[in-house]
Amino acid sequence: MSKTVYTKEAPDAIGPYSQAVCAGGLVFTSGQIAINPASGAVEAETIEEQTEQVCRNLSAVLSSAGASLDKVVKTVCFLRDMGDFAAFNGVYGKYFTSKPARSCVAVRELPKGVLVEVEAIAEI
Repeated sequence: MSKTVYTKEAPDAIGPYSQAVCAGGLVFTSGQIAINPASGAVEAETIEEQTEQVCRNLSAVLSSAGASLDKVVKTVCFLRDMGDFAAFNGVYGKYFTSKPARSCVAVRELPKGVLVEVEAIAEI
């Protein structure tokens, strides 16, 4: 049986989906972008600032599900520009110290014109 996850500490979904779903002892997050949950706006401009906000949002969703960043087993990362890869990794590495499995791809466009989106799968 699955359970949806919701926290006010992360941005509300901007479409017909949940922040995360728990099933089979795992939590599957939806992609998080750099929306500040307090304002509902994208305030961060640089890849570093946006990655920080994304990681804070992911941490809040995972915490609400009974997990944490150190329990993440897989992430999928979307960058608008692969030229941001090194700067993104610099911030990402501070949060994902357990070094989960990861895919990272460049995409043409992301919601609200952001530079990065990250989703995660974690053990509960």
